[in-house]
Amino acid sequence: MGGSGHVGVSLVDVLAKQGHPVVAASRRTNPAEKENAMSTIKTRDGVEIFYKDWGPKDAQPIVFHHGWPLSADDWDNQMLVFLAEGYRVIAHDRRGHGRSDQTDAGNEMDTYAADVAELVAALDLKNAIHVGHSTGGGEVAHYLARAEPGRVAMAALIEAVTPVMVRKESNPGGTPIEVFDGFRAALAANRAQLYLDIPTGPFYGFNRPGAKVSEGLIRNWWRQAMMGSVKAGYECIKAFSETDFTEDLKAIDVPVLVIHSEDDQIVPYADSAPLTVQLLKNGALKTYKDLPHGCCQTHPEVVNADLLAFIKGEAGERSPVAA
Repeated sequence: MGGSGHVGVSLVDVLAKQGHPVVAASRRTNPAEKENAMSTIKTRDGVEIFYKDWGPKDAQPIVFHHGWPLSADDWDNQMLVFLAEGYRVIAHDRRGHGRSDQTDAGNEMDTYAADVAELVAALDLKNAIHVGHSTGGGEVAHYLARAEPGRVAMAALIEAVTPVMVRKESNPGGTPIEVFDGFRAALAANRAQLYLDIPTGPFYGFNRPGAKVSEGLIRNWWRQAMMGSVKAGYECIKAFSETDFTEDLKAIDVPVLVIHSEDDQIVPYADSAPLTVQLLKNGALKTYKDLPHGCCQTHPEVVNADLLAFIKGEAGERSPVAA
């Protein structure tokens, strides 16, 4: 902008010199005194993990773990509902997802669980309830098996990837590796389209006859997925499909509610929930007949009621499988 007489001087500087009220007020504020716009922790390997932490700090905490390839925002409904119930509610964006750093390394379950442990330690959470959906359910199981004494009170696994998804000799009822290879190929070729196809179809059951389609849910799924790293999304497919959580489940002592629908088109019921409950020392099973994989969003009033009943000690269905 030639002839301005303010070479090397920004518009903000000019307005501040002229006493512009908004700019002047902002200049009087020490940036160090401002609250951070985002809450993050830095892990030992230098990764910034974003999290939300709402409610009284002395209330019992509920930690929500999201699925692939989403973010803490997938728990919007549950965060508000359980906050209103008097709990402290926390949700984080897994590394490579959402607003957390897009890392090159660590896109596997050992690191995911270690990140959770660091978040729990940073917030000094005790007697916490951990709720995981899909991949987040695997993350919960992997973390619980390694958690420090006193950190965890109970957990819930919703449409979780446990005990193991991929078909192999020890898991003959699993999903063939070719299915996950197909996901990887589609993601690498055009993840934006894949991230439309999944919520438009099987994730929310919108491909079922008579389904009430929510364009908002589809767009919000796409928004969250596209915020994350393509590399993390690609590598997390291996993490959620091939990690074997059998020994993790056996090691968990706290009460665990397993919620799963027989019509889950993403994580098949027969190879997940019944086997998971059999491995747990203190497991309860709640089976839905025709809800989709994304039931926390399509039917939050159903899932939230069952979660709250379990948390308050009212869950009566125990293993073996409850209808």
